[in-house]
Amino acid sequence: MADQITIERVQLGVKMEKRMVKVLKALAEAQDMTLGELLEDIVLHAFEGVSTFGNTESEDIKALKKVYQMDYGVHDSQKFSSEG
Repeated sequence: MADQITIERVQLGVKMEKRMVKVLKALAEAQDMTLGELLEDIVLHAFEGVSTFGNTESEDIKALKKVYQMDYGVHDSQKFSSEG
């Protein structure tokens, strides 16, 4: 087993788009991770400039986006208008 790295996790108070959160929660559950662990993984990969997801996960994400009607993509974030 690799050497362990001791970390301290903190509680965040953030708001995210509702459908996106549903997709993220479902994806985390499918990968047997917590939402926080999934977000950490996504951020660490983004910081390294590499994709978090392989082909299988990408197909899962497409399916989940369809299920939860997340009908927008990365370039649409500039168009977001918040209700709350």
